[in-house]
Amino acid sequence: MVQLIIGEKGKGKTKELLDKVNKEIQDITGNVVYLDKNTRHMFELNNKIRLIDCSEYLLDSPDAFVGFVSGIISQDHDLQKMYLDSLMKVAKVEADGVESILKKLEVVSEKFKIDFVISVSVTESDLSDEMKANVILSL
Repeated sequence: MVQLIIGEKGKGKTKELLDKVNKEIQDITGNVVYLDKNTRHMFELNNKIRLIDCSEYLLDSPDAFVGFVSGIISQDHDLQKMYLDSLMKVAKVEADGVESILKKLEVVSEKFKIDFVISVSVTESDLSDEMKANVILSL
């Protein structure tokens, strides 16, 4: 399952994502990964959550990002959930390519039984009806 937290830049998506991951870690039996564009929020995350600073890796396209996510999954068979802040920056995707990468992540989610919670700087009007169904919070 891919869940989305959406809203314009500066609306508080990161805070909501951090609150959600820290709250849910208590009920998750597997491993949790938090992908971000830097380590700025390292001390705001529960120590059971693995923070990965994506800027340290050569992620220069959406396809490279999906490969990166797949590599993380291949190394951790206990991975249950992945949280991703700032999809467009981390995955180097423009607004018109957001749905394409989300569909690829849905395929990965279904195949490997990994849930994704992703913050994206878009509004509901930017999404198709299919993707609107994945929105859990719109700011």
